[in-house]
Amino acid sequence: DTLVQSRRHEDLHGLLSPISDIERILARVALRSARPRDLSGLGHSLAQLPALSAHLGKLDSPLLAELAAGLGDHGSIQALLASALVENPPVFLRDGGVIHSDYDADLKHLREISSNADGFLLELEQRERTRIGVEGLKLGYNRVHGYYIELSKIHAHKAPDDYTRRQTLKGAERYITPELKQFEDQVLSARDRALTREKQLYEELLDKLASELAPLQECATALATLDVLASFAERAANLNYCQPELSDESCLEIQAGRHPVVEASSEQPFIPNDLMLDDARRMLIITGPNMGGKSTYMRQTALIVLMAHIGSFVPANSARFGPIDRIFTRIGANDDLAGGRSTFMVEMSETAHILHHATRDSLVLMDEIGRGTSTYDGLSLAHAVADQLAEQVTAFTLFATHYFELTATTDRLPGVDNVHLDATEYETADGPQLVFLHEVKQGPANRSFGLQVAALAGVPRPVLKRAAIYLQELEQRPQPVPPNGDKPQQFGLFNAQPTESKVEKALKAIDPDCLSPREALALLYEWKQKSE
Repeated sequence: DTLVQSRRHEDLHGLLSPISDIERILARVALRSARPRDLSGLGHSLAQLPALSAHLGKLDSPLLAELAAGLGDHGSIQALLASALVENPPVFLRDGGVIHSDYDADLKHLREISSNADGFLLELEQRERTRIGVEGLKLGYNRVHGYYIELSKIHAHKAPDDYTRRQTLKGAERYITPELKQFEDQVLSARDRALTREKQLYEELLDKLASELAPLQECATALATLDVLASFAERAANLNYCQPELSDESCLEIQAGRHPVVEASSEQPFIPNDLMLDDARRMLIITGPNMGGKSTYMRQTALIVLMAHIGSFVPANSARFGPIDRIFTRIGANDDLAGGRSTFMVEMSETAHILHHATRDSLVLMDEIGRGTSTYDGLSLAHAVADQLAEQVTAFTLFATHYFELTATTDRLPGVDNVHLDATEYETADGPQLVFLHEVKQGPANRSFGLQVAALAGVPRPVLKRAAIYLQELEQRPQPVPPNGDKPQQFGLFNAQPTESKVEKALKAIDPDCLSPREALALLYEWKQKSE
């Protein structure tokens, strides 16, 4: 809130931008695996601390003051790294050139020997050309044979007695002289000794940093917290988030809540929705069409609660929460085939975990329980789970379902209420069109618009027409009675009242005791003929 009100988060971002990932660098220092550019980044980061501390000192916030103190004073470490390392060190220490020459007298001397080698070689080359009278003579170096004097085959006979053959090529001979050999030993020894000295100095740097590891880690934690707070403030200011209120009262109140990700990625204006849960209203049965926004409404509630508990403003006009210990979700369809668990088994495992571990202070999201099995089993499980959550767990629960039978739970159990996300259908020249309103309204939904959603998904029109015919038949069909019992094996898909067939009416009108065997057989033939 302090950063948002003062608009200082923008300046804070600018000060934090050049800072490296100090926590990762310190971990590498502790493991003795830090590279030269890690230490260079640490030095540049520590150089930002004085300006950062001065900026935080202007803000009136206990937490920001605590973080400013946690940054600490690391001027000596920063000065050490600045004097020891070159401005842009190479990636690896093995290449050398990491430690500044002025940092160590021995290293500077050894490097000067190497750096003066070029002048000596040019002088020796010109002297040997004059001595033997061959302008084509040249000096060179390779890693295998070291330094050499090269003469072409034509002039090889002019080589003096102090020239010792080192390598023969197709068109040239290469030689070494005592003077050149002495120079080679001195230069190569200086380079090796310089690299050894550089590695020794680098290890000493790591030792000094390791001794300051604890205060540096405290600084890294403070910087990470500041970075998060600055990001939260920037999002809150630019996306119109509100400061949530945390209360001791058991409640979950959100006015005009929004889903932060869907709102940012959608091309259409996001429709905000309210949520009100308290001791008298602890569960919402949410119905409505597919694509209507049930899952979005549930997930945005969980995200708003989570954002509030990590210290962020939230995407809503206002928000107020009581104690919430955990968020439990049973959303989506996924399987674990490698572990021998089907989609429905995973769904039931997650449901069991929620029922065993959720408390009165939990937030529970249940999306489409029971859809992975038959209608009878699924509806029974959904009923029982809803009853358990409402009667025993009593957690704040959002229960989305397509089983309209569950909406009757509000008549049986206290603290349960019905809401729905609505859609509307209108006729056009191309046929019926469906519009999702994405607005949460009181009461249960009255239909699912499944075929209309299938049409939006691109299901071929002949398939939709056939589905509409089947749907009409199912709505008019009576519940089937199995031949071995009086109870149906599965609930009907719809709540249509069964109608008696002609055969059933005829059976009720018959008195079997008054029928002769011949008359009974004639009736059977008659009914069979009618059925065919």
